[in-house]
Amino acid sequence: MTQWTSAMGAAQLGRLLSSQQDRPAGPGTRRPPAYRALADGIRLLVLEGRVPVAARLPAERELALALSVSRTTVAAAYEALRTEGFLESRRGAGSWTTVPAGNPLPARGLEPLPPEALGSMIDLGHAALSAPEPWLTRAVQGALAELPPYARTHGDYPAGLPALRAMIAERYTAHGIATMPEQIMVTTGAMGAIDAICHLFAGRGERIAVESPSYANILQLMREGGARLVPVAMAEGLAGWDLDRWRQVFRDAAPRLAYVVADFHNPTGALADEDQRRGLVEAARSAGTVLVADETMSELWLDDDVEMPRPVCAFDPAGSTVITVGSASKAFWAGMRIGWVRAAPDVVRSLVAARAYADLGTPVLEQLAVNWLFGTGGWEQAVAVRRAQARENRDALIPAVRRALPDWEFEVPRGGLTLWVRTGGLSGSRLAEVGERVGVRVPSGPRFGVDGAFEGYVRLPFTVSGAVAEEAAVRLAAAARLVATGASGTGEAPRTIVA
Repeated sequence: MTQWTSAMGAAQLGRLLSSQQDRPAGPGTRRPPAYRALADGIRLLVLEGRVPVAARLPAERELALALSVSRTTVAAAYEALRTEGFLESRRGAGSWTTVPAGNPLPARGLEPLPPEALGSMIDLGHAALSAPEPWLTRAVQGALAELPPYARTHGDYPAGLPALRAMIAERYTAHGIATMPEQIMVTTGAMGAIDAICHLFAGRGERIAVESPSYANILQLMREGGARLVPVAMAEGLAGWDLDRWRQVFRDAAPRLAYVVADFHNPTGALADEDQRRGLVEAARSAGTVLVADETMSELWLDDDVEMPRPVCAFDPAGSTVITVGSASKAFWAGMRIGWVRAAPDVVRSLVAARAYADLGTPVLEQLAVNWLFGTGGWEQAVAVRRAQARENRDALIPAVRRALPDWEFEVPRGGLTLWVRTGGLSGSRLAEVGERVGVRVPSGPRFGVDGAFEGYVRLPFTVSGAVAEEAAVRLAAAARLVATGASGTGEAPRTIVA
């Protein structure tokens, strides 16, 4: 009986491995034998979920040709993986990935730690903050007061509650972008919105242009849907989009969709200016590409003197090119799974019609809570609390990292929730692996790229402050030393942290 459920081609596996093997070695590093380096590389890919469990690996001869190594090297690597519990083989069925008994299955994305694990592990994997009280409690209480009339209905509102659709439309109109309720669909978070858009516009095998790097969970969503991702490199540092590269991709690849984060980009923190927004919309319109603008970070400026550009949809007055996605999950609380789409009315109608085969609708109580926040001014006050919290965390984490890891390089973003860090030539995948052993959880750069890019990066979120930020930097430095010297990171358990 065949045990594998997917297959990994030699060329694809080679691309994933090459970024790890080509990074410069850190000081004092002893290069392992070729078979050991290959086995370690595959093991890391499995542990990170970038090579799925139960994926059939290429035959030894095929992978040897793709990597320009001897078949003996591949055979020895496969044997090492079998011995360690990361590979199983059967004559006639090939070899497929596994995880050793007792190891948790790797998630395709980096899931938040359960609350009970937070005492000893510092979680830098999830860019989300605790709820801005008392506004969550007040919003839920306000929603409960408004619930009785809705409770007497069937409760299914595929386009969203009419009151909330009207409120979101009014908010766009107040910002100078005339919007009707018919242009709004309420969704289950931004992920639900983008999933619906991808299903409508980009079926299996369609090209989707994405920033490189980009938001890891969205990239994985698109991969799972069978999209062919076309990466478009960001400009250096916080400069935002490279419009020449975007125009070339639109011209050469003719993607059906393009997905961008214009406001405090995840993970780099870049803020696209108005000229970039105008230029990208014009280029997408000329190519016939639908541009999906994720504005979930648009209200999270952290410096008081930041002048926010107009939304991307402001440069598409006809409404034929840009679809905007918003959400309460980043600006308010990740547990508030309310998102929305702003698009042309015919697009919204198509999205609503398709929803009958997905989730039918978004929870009524949460919609009422967000509507209460928007209608009472509670939203603005809650987001001000969120900005202050994120600013405090940013201003604690950055000097801590600079003290503990002076060789790491980054530019400080003026908003958003993430810091994109170059790790001084160390492997981000190995830092993530060793970091968990010394008590800090951090996502490696390749999660935010396509086919193994950004191995020399990690993403740090603005989710910790004070003593916890200092300890996080200390643990990252310990992980970096272990990676640089080739040590395993096993030993004394991390101490409990009191925030």
